[in-house]
Amino acid sequence: MIYLDYQATTPLAPEALMAMLPWLEQGHANPHSPHRAGRQARAAVEVARDQVAALLPQGGRVVFTSGATEALNWAIKGASGSIVTTAIEHAAVLDTAHATGRDLTILPVDDEGLVAPASVASGVAPGTGLVAAMLVNNEIGTVQPIAALAEEAHRVGAWMLCDAVQGYGRIAIPDGVDLVALSAHKIHGPKGIGALWIRDGITLPPLLHGGDQEGGRSGTLSPALCAGFGVAAKLMAARGEEDMAHVERLWTVAIAQLGPDWTINGSTDRRYRGNLNVRREGLDVARLMSDCRDIAFSAGSACASGSGRTSHVLRALGLGDAQARSSIRLGFGRYTTEADLTAAIARLDATARAQRP
Repeated sequence: MIYLDYQATTPLAPEALMAMLPWLEQGHANPHSPHRAGRQARAAVEVARDQVAALLPQGGRVVFTSGATEALNWAIKGASGSIVTTAIEHAAVLDTAHATGRDLTILPVDDEGLVAPASVASGVAPGTGLVAAMLVNNEIGTVQPIAALAEEAHRVGAWMLCDAVQGYGRIAIPDGVDLVALSAHKIHGPKGIGALWIRDGITLPPLLHGGDQEGGRSGTLSPALCAGFGVAAKLMAARGEEDMAHVERLWTVAIAQLGPDWTINGSTDRRYRGNLNVRREGLDVARLMSDCRDIAFSAGSACASGSGRTSHVLRALGLGDAQARSSIRLGFGRYTTEADLTAAIARLDATARAQRP
């Protein structure tokens, strides 16, 4: 199996697994217990917290959650006032914003998947309590102007929530943000843990009640998951330049090999290049996935697969249903070899051509 679905989840780093094993095998104490074993577990949690915080702005605290979905729900439901977000946000933002029942402004994007500065200035108005936007889009990889959005948010006294799930450790997070949502399994860490970074001075009402173990967030933490997340974050810091150079090489190889029959969805300049979303006229993606079962790739966001709907992200770019349905997403990164990528693209391209020469 050639794995090209890094936006859905990344392979677990061996170092993260090794950091988790002692806590899975023997370190079974509750990190919130006062005895020695509990204090040892708590120490591991705090080391992980510092490792995660090292890639975030100064002047805030990291609160561990069950994942980015919980972190985003907590931030959005904990804010007050109206909400401003973009048309290409993850469902964890859009659905949660709708669920609050508060006034919601959804900013359009251009055909490259970028928010227009004029729409930001007109959309953020007095009474806005929260502006929420992705740093790196999960479907098309475009990088949004988070710093400019934060300035507009602060102009009217609103908080800036940055969904950094796909960008954390890859794209610098601007200092002007107030809340940042993270997920461990997008950076070669374990599933089942994420975090919300909260700027000092901001207090969110609890989303979960019953213990307040994290100072605003209730629930027993897993030292194993925390340790895996922390080491994964530490590796992102240590290997950042190496990983980005590797991704750039893979992107260049992939673009050259695909050729003119494939069109890139989204900006090629303001983009994380480990995300390659492309379309081919007349492509039957379901048939392609069936014929290439030994290659793991996506027809869109894993979180929306099976819904039968075309991607709201691709529609927001102005693509029609036929174009959206003929698009695939290839995600690659640290553990993708050039040989595997070229072999997979050759297979995908040949199979697509066999459908419609």
